[in-house]
Amino acid sequence: QVQFVESGGGLVQPGGSLRLSCAASGIVFRIVNMGWYRQAPGKQRELVASIRAGGSTNYADSVKDRFTISRDNAKNTLHLQMSSLKPEDTAVYYCNGETTRWGWGQGTQVTVSS
Repeated sequence: QVQFVESGGGLVQPGGSLRLSCAASGIVFRIVNMGWYRQAPGKQRELVASIRAGGSTNYADSVKDRFTISRDNAKNTLHLQMSSLKPEDTAVYYCNGETTRWGWGQGTQVTVSS
């Protein structure tokens, strides 16, 4: 059974930082292209960052130069380092495969507000 458990969200002021983590199980993590997604209230879920099995990364224009995606294959864990956060980054953040997607986890809420 494939499972993703996201953590690390919270309330942060504009300009602040957060580090999200995602523990994956039920997949051969090291060979899966992975992504971080987010869904803001009233909006569709969107892919914000992805990392391939080989380590290459891609970012949505809205988060480029502010977010960094990384993976720890030994621990089956995906991370998202977020800095210079803006109110428009407020959303529930999820991890999942980039090219193959499984069921969604519960996500982790990120709220950027003063």
